[in-house]
Amino acid sequence: MNDDHKVRVIIADDHALFREGLKRILEMEDQLEVIAECGDGSEVLGCCKKYKPDVLLLDINMPNENGVITTEKVTQHFPFVKIVILSIHDDESYVFETLKKGASGYLLKDMESNELIHAVNSVVKGYSYIHPKVSGKLINHLRRMTYLNETGIAKPKEQQSTTSNVRYIYDLENPLTKREAEVLCLMAEGRNNKAIGEQLFISEKTVKNHVSSILQKLEVEDRTQAVINSIKKGWVTL
Repeated sequence: MNDDHKVRVIIADDHALFREGLKRILEMEDQLEVIAECGDGSEVLGCCKKYKPDVLLLDINMPNENGVITTEKVTQHFPFVKIVILSIHDDESYVFETLKKGASGYLLKDMESNELIHAVNSVVKGYSYIHPKVSGKLINHLRRMTYLNETGIAKPKEQQSTTSNVRYIYDLENPLTKREAEVLCLMAEGRNNKAIGEQLFISEKTVKNHVSSILQKLEVEDRTQAVINSIKKGWVTL
């Protein structure tokens, strides 16, 4: 965050009218400031170098250089910039590719204005933000992949959950307790607190406490982000 406490934002989209709409929404918030705009994918890297934004709102379908390639380049050269992808596509493969390249968020262009603000504030705080419409599709996509084999992540100690079909990977960087891991595995199956409690023979209140602890340890805001981040880190396989 800058000394003036304003979040500096660059908008990269080839439609001027859409950029203007985003700018008006963002600048209604006192803590947000649009410092530059780009209409071409090839301009983004130069803009980031010149203006050093906190957040880049990036259209995935930019001319000359698409959002996936641009995301990878910005992440490599400016790792401090949080990238939020803007897209008309709710295809989970688009989400997965941009997250792999370093994006922190993925929004659909039919989003509400308050969702845009929430997404920007979330990524600045170090969270990820995935449009609710595509988060479920993303989890299903990850279920179909042998994620660990594809990324080459080592398997220090892989355990099949005794309470679900999900596998959990324990390593030195994993912050969860064994019970929290069991809860996370059941969350990955889409079970609510009541169903998790019945499976583990614990109260719904205890489950809620475990879920809160998981979200805090993984530094995420909701259950979907907890599952997605754990899969990306290689701690959970579906």
